[in-house]
Amino acid sequence: MKYTFLLVTILAIVSCKDSKKETTNYSEEHLDVTTSIYPENISKVFEAHGGIDAWNEMNTLAFTMTKPDGDEVTTTDLKNRKALMEMPKHTIGFDGKDVWLHSKDETVYEGKPKFYYNLMFYFYAMPFVLSDDGIAYEDAAPLVFEGVEYPGIKISYEAGVGESPDDEYILYYDSKTHQMSWLAYTVTYFSKEKAKEFHFIKYSNWQEVGGLLMPETLSWYNYENNLPTTKKNDMHFIDVRLSKEKQKASFFEAPEEAKIVE
Repeated sequence: MKYTFLLVTILAIVSCKDSKKETTNYSEEHLDVTTSIYPENISKVFEAHGGIDAWNEMNTLAFTMTKPDGDEVTTTDLKNRKALMEMPKHTIGFDGKDVWLHSKDETVYEGKPKFYYNLMFYFYAMPFVLSDDGIAYEDAAPLVFEGVEYPGIKISYEAGVGESPDDEYILYYDSKTHQMSWLAYTVTYFSKEKAKEFHFIKYSNWQEVGGLLMPETLSWYNYENNLPTTKKNDMHFIDVRLSKEKQKASFFEAPEEAKIVE
């Protein structure tokens, strides 16, 4: 009985040692565990524009829009989306809580500051703003324009995301390069209801800024039956700056003379 117990013990020890020899040391193995929280098609679009990782390293975006009545300079904190829009006669800001308006003279601002303060930022920062939280992606029917077919990705938002969660976008991209080519979008800010009409912007001229491809010109198109028809107007962007440095919080604070927009 004693010898039987000893034999079993020896066999158990040998078995344990053999088991340890066969254990894989995963720290020395090359495992492909790369995953993406984004669908493959939108991931390829991000990559074609410099990559989502490079975008996420940036903290500040600034650009200038050239307009007949004077340049318009927009600066945005990419992480908290605080914003400052400087115009010849007005300044609009968002301090993270409130939208404010400062008029430099007695000229009345005719627009809607809450609607406009981040509007052009959103169009300009495509396709990367489509990596924001709360977005759902699905395939869309391709857009065919002047004999060229552009695959589409439909973007919608979860309830409560942003001022207009019912807004919808369709990003159309070049099937060969995966660069963004068109944006179809709806406007629900004023009606607060889902819209049926899509507006169209063509993205064709790109400029490299900090290793990322950013728009140089956006072209708005007339539309009919939810399809683009003829070009309506161009918007040009100059002095584009992307930086890893953050602006101080005071940069976005309202001056004493400013009014909070209700």
